[in-house]
Amino acid sequence: MLNNRIVIIGGDASGMSAASKVRREQPDREIVVFEKSQYTSYSACGIPYFISETVKDIEELVVRSPETFREKYNIDVRTMHLVLEVDTGNKRIRVLDKEKQQESWHEYDQLLIATGGTAYCPDIEGHNAENVFGISTLKSGLNIEHYIEEKKPKTAVIIGGGYIGLEMAEALLIRGLKVCLINRGKQVMNTLDPDMGEVISDAMRSLGVTLHLGESLVSFDVKNNCVSAVITDKQSIPADIVVLGMGTSPNTKFLQSSQIALGVKGAIKVDARMQTNIKDVWAAGDCTETLNLVSKQHTYIAMGTLANKTGVVAGSNIAGENLMFPGGVGTAVCKICSYEVARTGLLEKEIKKLGIAYVSAVIVSKTRAHYYPKSKDITVKLLAEKNSGRLLGGQIIGEEGAAKRIDVLATALTHNLTLQNIIDLDLSYAPPFSPVWDPVQTAARKLINEI
Repeated sequence: MLNNRIVIIGGDASGMSAASKVRREQPDREIVVFEKSQYTSYSACGIPYFISETVKDIEELVVRSPETFREKYNIDVRTMHLVLEVDTGNKRIRVLDKEKQQESWHEYDQLLIATGGTAYCPDIEGHNAENVFGISTLKSGLNIEHYIEEKKPKTAVIIGGGYIGLEMAEALLIRGLKVCLINRGKQVMNTLDPDMGEVISDAMRSLGVTLHLGESLVSFDVKNNCVSAVITDKQSIPADIVVLGMGTSPNTKFLQSSQIALGVKGAIKVDARMQTNIKDVWAAGDCTETLNLVSKQHTYIAMGTLANKTGVVAGSNIAGENLMFPGGVGTAVCKICSYEVARTGLLEKEIKKLGIAYVSAVIVSKTRAHYYPKSKDITVKLLAEKNSGRLLGGQIIGEEGAAKRIDVLATALTHNLTLQNIIDLDLSYAPPFSPVWDPVQTAARKLINEI
């Protein structure tokens, strides 16, 4: 068969989604996957819940094992193999067998790069100390769990106030640690507008998290290969364990000599079919750019949802179909204890940068009918184009039942709906689930008065 051998770099969400799709469509195709860790097709998003012991066994986060892919699907998965270089001119890759410490070249007919993202790690002394952890792979989750079990740390310092920072704060609170969080921004969650970030910052304080906002990491105080304190530009904070939640960047440094075009933050440029600028080379997942459907600009969005979708698109096209990935709107949710946080679309600073005249409104409502027991507060912020009323973005903070309402707004953004369109939606209502006007519609009603 022409172009019979497909090589996939990366055995997680996008890589294995693509491999599975190719196998379904082309049963006789030779598929080889190189994965740097010992796991395939796992949920990195579940790591904080394993650490909190909400998920009891790390194996529960594995969707399919390497053995399953080999034996049931005839996919040649080679774990503990790190790809060091891609030679597109000769259609081959250089691979390190991490167990044997041997390098070798492997040829491909078609190549899919699905190497995901890499947790940012500061290049300062102590970043690789035994009690400093990033959260990116199942192995990193196991390392933290083992350290907590063996060393019984009492105080934790989390550096970074994004999704990982919040989720790890919850996990460590549940494990009984005293948690401090350092964030260089004035509020946590820079994917929210500052006023909404303030709401979740206050919520975290109410849960017992000590926040050090507007502070930047400077160095670590290291003793016997352990960090004993985190030094910021303002103070020294004692720490038994340090978690890095400083963001994610595309894992593409090994491509620098490959002639594969890179874009935003070093992410791989791809078209709607997930093809790169090099013939027979494809890319998918957290190592690629994504078209933002609201701004119409390419951006970097590291999300498991997009990774799975783009993997299927890449696999479909490699298998001879013609499938397009339209892009995304940047929808994300997370929680810390009882508080839920959700966002989609553009922030105010992004809208201003685009030069769009806009209006915004914030409302506080209830997750259920006000008279129904255990109804909780929900704060909704909407952003819309000033003249047309077209929705541009939305953010939600609240308790039980708050976050998933963001899906209504994500749908509205995907289909260019206006505030009036949102008001007109026939959303469900019963006292246990919502007020008669759902909070997203209440926010739209308030904001439409500004149009």
